[in-house]
Formats: sequence, structure tokens, C-alpha cells
Amino acid sequence: MKFDLTRLSRIRALVIGDLMIDEYFWGRVERISPEAPVPVVTVERESHTLGGAGNVINNLKAVGARVSAVGTAGTGVAGKMIFEKLNDLAVETDGIVSEPERPTTRKTRVIASNQQVLRIDKEIKRNISDATLDRLTAIVQEKVETCDLIIISDYDKGLVTRDLVARTAAIAGERKIPVLADPKSLDFTKYAGVSLLTPNQKEAGLAAHIDIQSPEDLFTAGNKILDQAGLERLIITCGKDGMVLFEKDRDPYTIESKARQVFDVSGAGDTVISFLGLGLASGASFIESAMLANAAAGIVVGKVGTATASIEELDQALKASL
Repeated sequence: MKFDLTRLSRIRALVIGDLMIDEYFWGRVERISPEAPVPVVTVERESHTLGGAGNVINNLKAVGARVSAVGTAGTGVAGKMIFEKLNDLAVETDGIVSEPERPTTRKTRVIASNQQVLRIDKEIKRNISDATLDRLTAIVQEKVETCDLIIISDYDKGLVTRDLVARTAAIAGERKIPVLADPKSLDFTKYAGVSLLTPNQKEAGLAAHIDIQSPEDLFTAGNKILDQAGLERLIITCGKDGMVLFEKDRDPYTIESKARQVFDVSGAGDTVISFLGLGLASGASFIESAMLANAAAGIVVGKVGTATASIEELDQALKASL
């Protein structure tokens, strides 16, 4: 595969999705609590990173793409942190609606001796109000004029509703801008109208009500989802086994991963949808874009924690695949 990676930095992407803060407390355990049989963690430091749709944004910014974020944020500490971190990345934040009654999701992880001992989620999962839906629709209508790509990053927190997806797909369709969606809802009819859906194998199996144990099961599930959700294209990611592209009235196309050591698969789905979108917006075919995304995912799973792939790493990976 030959791909001009310099094109990636010229892409203007609109990311619609659930913006979260990932909070980490790092420390050590030296004793068990006298109050209950639980470890006492002495916290030595803490850190905060963008989570949810923020990881898609990180992947896009890592290769120089221009990004505008669309979503909601609370007015508390976590909400303010969302704006600060996006501003540090030079991401446009005027598409983020502040909702006092909808606090920003914060996932707190306690890490001791390099092992997670506890996770605490603070979130509210309910659909956005009609007023917020109308505001977000107006924002998408305005920003679509200057974007090449729309990515919907759905973490099932209530932002990405069926109406928001339908309105976004209709607006983008008028300008022939690709819309990619990473699903969390298992009713994939919610995503009807998008250019490409990118579930992982587990999500696809649950959505299709098929226990995927073989390539034949996977092919059956993929084709069933295409029919049920009214999609033209679908990519099912299969971890170390690569990914499979499904297109209406065509045989499935399998893209195998190059063998490499896997340290952490967290965030790999965000990397896949980011580079699929970048490839398509750069003029590559669906298969070429899938190959680019596969190479990027292979890079990030070789790193610990949610990570990104640089232009230099992608260049080396693509050359090695020739």
C-alpha cells in the first residue's frame, strides 16, 4: 500500500461524541485497612487525560489534523478540565454545549504497584434535551461547511441519540461528507445513514444475536447487520486477527494484522475509526483506509495505555507491509 501521509495534516475533522475525563490516582499499598478487608492506597501522584471521544481527538491531532469538538460538558471541575485540555491541543471548542444539569463523565482509577485496584465512575446516562439537540444540530449545520470528515464517537451516555445521528447523516449527505460511527448501542438501526460503522467483534455478535466462533459466524453477523441497520458498509474489528470490511452486495474483505506483541488494546477502536476517517477524507478507498487504520491500530496496541500513532511510526509500518 502506498499512501501519502502528508495528506492527513490537511484534513478538517468534526468529532461528535461523549467527552470524558479519565482520572488516575497512582500510589502504593503497604497495609490492609482495619475498618474492612481492603487495601489502603497511599496516593503519590494523580493525572488526568481526555477520555471517550477525547481519545479520537487525540488520535487525529497526533498526525496534525484540524479538529472541532461537538458535544456537551458540565460546569464543574471535570467540565472545565475538558475545555482546558482541548484548548491545549488547539481543538475548536465552540461546538461544546455547557449543561449544568449534565455533569461531565469522570472515570477515576486507583493504581497501586502498576495494578488497577479500583475504578469509580461518576456519570449521568440520559438523553440530551430537545433544546440541546436543536443547538447541536445547528452547530453541525454550521461547521459542516468547513470540514472534510465527521466522526461520531458514541459511549452510550445519552449524547448520541437516534435523532442526532439522523440529523447529522442528513446534513453530511447533502455535502457528500463521510460520517463514521463507533457504536455502543446494540440497536444498530440507530446508526442508519452513516457512511461506515465500526463495531468490534463482541459488539457485532451481540447486535446480531450470534455467538461468533468462526469466520463463517462473523460473515453471517456482518451481513445480518448490514441488512437490519440499512448500512452500505461495515467494518468489524477483530483484535489481533485484524478486521473485516463488509459492503452491500460484495464478499467480505479480510485485512489481517501483522504479528506483533500486544501490550494493551484499550483505545484501539478509537484509533481505528480515526484513521479510517482520515483515509477516506484523504481520497483513499475503503480498503486502503482500512489498511491504514489496521496499521495504526497495530502500533497503539504495542504501547501501554491509550496511545496514538505518529506519522513516523505509520510510515515505518506501511513500508514494512510492502
